[in-house]
Amino acid sequence: MFSDRARIHVQAGRGGDGALSFRREKYVPKGGPDGGDGGRGGDVVLVADPDLRDLSRFRRERWFKGGRGGHGGGSAKHGANGDDVELQVPVGTQVFDPDGELRIDLAHAGARVVVARGGQGGRGNRQFASPTRQAPRFAEVGGPGEEADFELRLKLLADAALVGLPNAGKSSLLARISNAKPKVADYPFTTLEPVLGTVDAPDGRQLVVADVPGLIEGASEGVGLGHEFLAHLERARLLVHVIDVAAGDPSELFHTIDHELGEYGAGLESRPQLVVLNKIDLLPEPPAFELDDERLVGVFYLSCATGAGIEEFRRALFELVPEPEQTPQADDGLADFLVYRPAPSARQFRIMRTDRGFRVTGRVPAEEELEEALRAAGAKTGDEVQVGDEVLEFQ
Repeated sequence: MFSDRARIHVQAGRGGDGALSFRREKYVPKGGPDGGDGGRGGDVVLVADPDLRDLSRFRRERWFKGGRGGHGGGSAKHGANGDDVELQVPVGTQVFDPDGELRIDLAHAGARVVVARGGQGGRGNRQFASPTRQAPRFAEVGGPGEEADFELRLKLLADAALVGLPNAGKSSLLARISNAKPKVADYPFTTLEPVLGTVDAPDGRQLVVADVPGLIEGASEGVGLGHEFLAHLERARLLVHVIDVAAGDPSELFHTIDHELGEYGAGLESRPQLVVLNKIDLLPEPPAFELDDERLVGVFYLSCATGAGIEEFRRALFELVPEPEQTPQADDGLADFLVYRPAPSARQFRIMRTDRGFRVTGRVPAEEELEEALRAAGAKTGDEVQVGDEVLEFQ
């Protein structure tokens, strides 16, 4: 099953704790603090992989957590950084926050973005030594990693997209001109999910063409299969109308689909368009198709059954697909790749590990927030917790 949407929960790794340690060497009775720092927690990273076609991987797994940083040690030993978690997603994946705001657009192969940053490692007690505090008996606990929920939405990247009514012959056309092997049958809605194919030119050039499930009247309002897949047309540089000439007046069939594209919006109404009049072998004479529309870049008569006109159409595609900078874009004002910077943590207190338990510095947090932070820091029942001038027992 083709998956173009998924929800994930990401949690970066917690930073390692700083060490509370003092040098213990023969003939050095006052060696001083030597606790090393904890390692940084692992990040959660999204990577655009050109070999992936959908988000089906995330149907089986939705929670992802970075590795925890290693704790610091004596002799100023620094803890190891936690392992990053890299999630491969198809090129064209967009990432939305819980409020529906677009945060990331992975529109280029190899694009990488950190969606959850690992927590900072805690400082060892040697970092807190000063002329007036030569034997600090506390070290910093590692900070928590960032945690968030996201929705992934895939918009296919294709040079051209085939659109039309069900059973117009889009899949047959894609099979004729590309390396794709879509399912072909003589009944409506043969195509239930988008299919991508690569078209090769003799000079080595390539185009990616998408076969999108058939649209029907009302598709832009969620009728039939159209609403779910119209988004995959947004990034196609050329829309190819495939019309079954045996099904009715080609002009009326063109306007039916064009109306749905206009109702959907997102720049589809102004995209360059090409018309393919398919199944001409079923009529004694090719039908007339006269339409004065500045968006039209060509009209082709062909038959996927007999192969008539296929090669001419294939060659013309390489000339008619606009260059990327010439393609009208959706009016969202978004760059191809947005750099996502997670909001800084609202926490304004720190937790120190002491030789008796824990010490909380900074603002005094709410009880529930403090309890959660102490548990994450490793506090156990009976540990001493110093908050301001009060000394409490952790329960």
